[in-house]
Amino acid sequence: MTTPSGHTEAIAASRVIGTSVYNTEGKSIGSIEDVMLDKMSNGIMFAVIGFGGFLGMGEKYHAIPWATLDYDEDKGGYVVPFTKEQLQAAPAYSIEELTGADGEAARDASFQYYHVKPYWHLIA
Repeated sequence: MTTPSGHTEAIAASRVIGTSVYNTEGKSIGSIEDVMLDKMSNGIMFAVIGFGGFLGMGEKYHAIPWATLDYDEDKGGYVVPFTKEQLQAAPAYSIEELTGADGEAARDASFQYYHVKPYWHLIA
């Protein structure tokens, strides 16, 4: 089955991890370091985007709601509908904080910050 943009509905996590992410200005902001899965709803909680570091030092990790990422074939990466300023001001975490307590604190803060309707409210 395909999405409205013609992409398939399913993708292997191994193909997503490492993919570049761009902001609304078309600038590379980093790459997908990981994805957090919600075992209870079988959904994707968020993508872990790493940016701002150099050779693994000083990098910040952000929880970006999965639904906000849109794959752009021309760029060979995902585009998020956020400005550089929005992303710089977004909550940042360590990997341990993103995964601690099942990632719910980062998930909730991310969905609130980006004004994205929580997917777990859509589950009936």
